[in-house]
Amino acid sequence: MITLPIERMSRAEKLMAMEALWEDLTRDEKTFESPAWHLEELAATEERMRSGKERPVDWEIAKEQLRRRRK
Repeated sequence: MITLPIERMSRAEKLMAMEALWEDLTRDEKTFESPAWHLEELAATEERMRSGKERPVDWEIAKEQLRRRRK
């Protein structure tokens, strides 16, 4: 078992670890499956877009809005 000193890792180190884990998990596309709820959420989002209840938001604006919510 591998144990990482997460509380002592910098933000950059944590992100690099996450990226390495994700790359390893998705290396073999044939064995990688998204959870069923992903498809359900995509369908719900498409429906909201079609009905005009949801609109795309620029990624930079979305990040700023999410940051403000946390405060």
